[in-house]
Amino acid sequence: MKFSLLLALTTWLSLSLAALAQTVPAPAAPKAVVAAADTAARLFAEDSVLQFTLTCALRNLLKDRGDTPVEHPVLLTYANDQKQPVALAMKAKVRGNFRRNSAVCTYPPLLLDFPKKKTQNTLFEAQKKLKLVTHCQTEEYVVREYLVYKLYNLITDVSFRARLARVTYADSAGKRAPETHWAFLLEDEDALAKRHGAKINPLKQTRMERANSLSMATVAVFEYLIGNTDWSVPFLHNIKLLAVGTDALPVPVPYDFDHAGIVEAKYAFPAEQLNIESVRQRLYRGPVYPITIFQKVFDRFNQVKPQLYALYANETRLNPGYVKRTLKYLDDFYAVINKPASVQTEFLKGARSPVVIKGLNK
Repeated sequence: MKFSLLLALTTWLSLSLAALAQTVPAPAAPKAVVAAADTAARLFAEDSVLQFTLTCALRNLLKDRGDTPVEHPVLLTYANDQKQPVALAMKAKVRGNFRRNSAVCTYPPLLLDFPKKKTQNTLFEAQKKLKLVTHCQTEEYVVREYLVYKLYNLITDVSFRARLARVTYADSAGKRAPETHWAFLLEDEDALAKRHGAKINPLKQTRMERANSLSMATVAVFEYLIGNTDWSVPFLHNIKLLAVGTDALPVPVPYDFDHAGIVEAKYAFPAEQLNIESVRQRLYRGPVYPITIFQKVFDRFNQVKPQLYALYANETRLNPGYVKRTLKYLDDFYAVINKPASVQTEFLKGARSPVVIKGLNK
């Protein structure tokens, strides 16, 4: 698929931006900023909403839902701080599994492949490949899932960072009008590891008991908090493992939360083998640890409780009814972890570890 830069720029003009004759790089960030954070991490260092346009042969991209999607040429355009247009010719391809299905999502998740050495002095400097989580069915779902990443950021910095965006999808063929939707970019796993002086652990399989106990307990309790059963450490399903040093135990990091009960996606259902009626029904699926380990985790959740609540109470992009239900959902979680009898029932006596369940991995 080919499309000319002129045609892509015509779309840019149709969106009331200045004429674009060449790439106009944004000014380099101040040296103090560069010194304070890794270059690639700057994209995720603030919470302001990104705005950019992806121009391509949209029909071809959206139809590419097979098992081996190909890369499609895309022009990413945005306005820098000086309101000057910046353009990056790059490639994108459809990714994911469940949300790649056209019966589930009209716009599938994408993997954006940035050109080497051409992102310097742009918003996307030092980025290589970034996941773009697109809207699916209800527009608000993507904002809700974005907030789950922000929740885990409050619990621990050993977590994927996300950046909310308003993305305009423009058709280079001019056969369909541009559409603007919510989406978010997800930090690259190598960038996550680099922030912590670590590497992605090469293990293909591992037992949860062989992971760092405090980190593993934190992940498992967090998945319980958000009502998510769609994860597995042994099979690295929606989990990445970090290797810190040569002898340290693997540190699990969760991602992909659209099936969590806290998101309330209508397409999300628990696996039948779990014997729960809804993804809103919490089920602890981590290891059973001594109460001293759990108490450290609970103490951390209690420490950031005001910030967790504020994340939803202050979010104007959410439906008020959803906010009310979510705050109640948080209430229920805190009632459990702060009552010894409930802790015994949910985390010690009634806990069930993740197992391989046919149909669970989406």
